[in-house]
Amino acid sequence: MDILISSIAAGVLIGMVLALVALGLTIIFGVMDIVNFAHGEFLMIGMYTGLLTAKAVGIDPLLALPVAAAVGFLLGVICYYGFVKFLLRGPMVAQLLGTFGLMLFLRNLALLIFGSEDRALHHGLLVGKSFDLGMGVIIPATKLAAAGLSVIAFLAVWLLMNRTKLGKALTATSLNSQAARYMGIATERMNALAWGIGGGSVTVAGALIVNFWSVNPFVGLLFTMIAFAIVALGGFGSVPGALFASIVVGLIMEIPGIWDFLTYTLSWDWMINVPMTSFKYTFVYLAYFIIMVIRPSGLFGWKH
Repeated sequence: MDILISSIAAGVLIGMVLALVALGLTIIFGVMDIVNFAHGEFLMIGMYTGLLTAKAVGIDPLLALPVAAAVGFLLGVICYYGFVKFLLRGPMVAQLLGTFGLMLFLRNLALLIFGSEDRALHHGLLVGKSFDLGMGVIIPATKLAAAGLSVIAFLAVWLLMNRTKLGKALTATSLNSQAARYMGIATERMNALAWGIGGGSVTVAGALIVNFWSVNPFVGLLFTMIAFAIVALGGFGSVPGALFASIVVGLIMEIPGIWDFLTYTLSWDWMINVPMTSFKYTFVYLAYFIIMVIRPSGLFGWKH
């Protein structure tokens, strides 16, 4: 039973972090109807920012979060004004290929600067520590802190989007940019702000993830695919959907632990030889495929 409880707890925690990863993607799509294929590379940059800032300044990795947020926000705004706004004048295929090209550029730039080797944090207030919650459940302190801070950041962005005048302007732009422009809303700035918020959200998530996950220039591909699965499951443009789907995906990613529990409980020898760890991401994409067939708009529907 302790294996099952530990797996569920781990799935919920990683799901909270993934919610912040998916938030930026769903905001950009919700406001502009454009898919950012470079989303995972933004996360990779956030991971490098958190790691290098902590090492260079000699501070705890968690204190590097404001730096990661600033880097992500500026990167998002620069990408919009210098690149994306010109893509919006072309057809959808140009937008898709354009952000795909941005992904390749950022990935290879990181490869040129940092090399291909994995880098990881080995110091910090919480690195290497864990909490015993009883019933055999031991949670790494870095994952618990990352989950908690992710929820705080997620709620902060949600409050900005739903409880402020600026958020209402973003919402109006997402619903009908032409009508919003007629009402005096600077839609160009709103688009740039969406990219800034999206970039800041995912780089903060990256700076949190690097506390327990090694980074290299190719790590963004994995998280890009997971983020796409999450926003498709929850519904593109749906912030609550992104949160719910992230928890679901987090639990699916912990299937190997649940499988071990069933193997031990049922005592079926054939289950021992199944390499379930190798299949955990396959189940994420399988869930995405099933939902897309049954409910193409996602669990919470597309933006309204």
